Amino acid sequence: MKKALALGMAIVMAASLTACGGGSGSTTTTAASSETTAAAAETTAAAAGDTTAAAETEVGAASTDGTWKLGVIGPFTGGASAYGLAVRNGAELAVKEINEAGGINGYQVELNSQDDANVEQNSVNAYNTLKDWGMQMLVGSVTTAPCIAVAEETVIDNMFQMTPSASAEECIAHDNVFRICFSDPDQGTAAAIYMGEKGLATKIGIIYDSSSEYSSGIRESFVAEAANQGLEIVAEEAFTADSATDFSVQIDKMNEAGAELVFLPFYYQEASIVLKQASDKGFAPIFFGVDGMDGILTVDNFDTSLAEDVMLLTPFATTQESSKKFTADYVAAYGEDPNQFGADAYDVVYAIKKAAETAGITPDMSISDICEAMKSAMVEISVDGLTGSNITWDASGAPTKDPIVAKIVNGVYEIQ
Repeated sequence: MKKALALGMAIVMAASLTACGGGSGSTTTTAASSETTAAAAETTAAAAGDTTAAAETEVGAASTDGTWKLGVIGPFTGGASAYGLAVRNGAELAVKEINEAGGINGYQVELNSQDDANVEQNSVNAYNTLKDWGMQMLVGSVTTAPCIAVAEETVIDNMFQMTPSASAEECIAHDNVFRICFSDPDQGTAAAIYMGEKGLATKIGIIYDSSSEYSSGIRESFVAEAANQGLEIVAEEAFTADSATDFSVQIDKMNEAGAELVFLPFYYQEASIVLKQASDKGFAPIFFGVDGMDGILTVDNFDTSLAEDVMLLTPFATTQESSKKFTADYVAAYGEDPNQFGADAYDVVYAIKKAAETAGITPDMSISDICEAMKSAMVEISVDGLTGSNITWDASGAPTKDPIVAKIVNGVYEIQ
């Protein structure tokens, strides 16, 4: 049954704002201890096609090696790889810290990450690979359409699933699925409220991806709230995944309509093209994105000065005091600053840890028993994380936390 959103109107009306949004081409296994090295090798061999090397694990069976097995699914290759790689990295950092502190309920944690390249069938295949490995709980999938596809599998197996960043309402339609990020409608509504309350502009243009549930969902809720905030939408122009390389027509329409602010509810790759082509045309309104914009400063061959003063909904910035240790550890491990998706994944793993400890579960329990215990514990816990303080959940699977807005200034995010 479709679940209702957990975020109430009190959250939506906050003045500060928000968060996101084959075989595997990449496999990463973080071993909990020296005893798990062989299992990690077997997993890598299986992902490469050597099925004889993979351990045969009955779906739903209890772990027999005394470790927790967490799976991660996301795009580590392709156009959305900035999201998936950050999620993998953030989850790895959390697992490393947890293992060094004694594990979860006294048991070490293994992490196995599988690439889906942002393709639904790849994500399902990755899920099956992780089941064969013995996964007990899933972190993912990272993006919306793959997450929806995988959720149709996890509900059958009654496996606990928590996505860091898949934001469509359908992603958490089943009661075994939770998330750390806000939903698409919440982002659209919150963006309109922020623009209205801060008086950023009155004449608004919208460019959106009509082929994307993520983009279309945010656009729909934004339009619904804009009228309440005294915002005049002077132009709306759509594009599709097949036409996401030339935005000349859309930019010209925004300019002709006198848009003072252009809302861009889609991903960073396309947003970087819009910013470049708008600059080429001398069109310089306020640009305002959502959590999918996060990653724009890492686009190959993109002049990041074009993103100066861009605003976006995000739950995380490296400049926050609470983010400094995580940022330092992330840079030391991966050689670059983290984005919100890495922070989301870090928080997901710690939420799983807290719920597992509240439930008192152990790896020798069945997949279904673990899931049932986790579902009950998730509605009891509160988490102070990188992406929010006092984060709570109810049975809908969506979080309650305060959203925020960041502005890109001198190449870094400044919380507004």
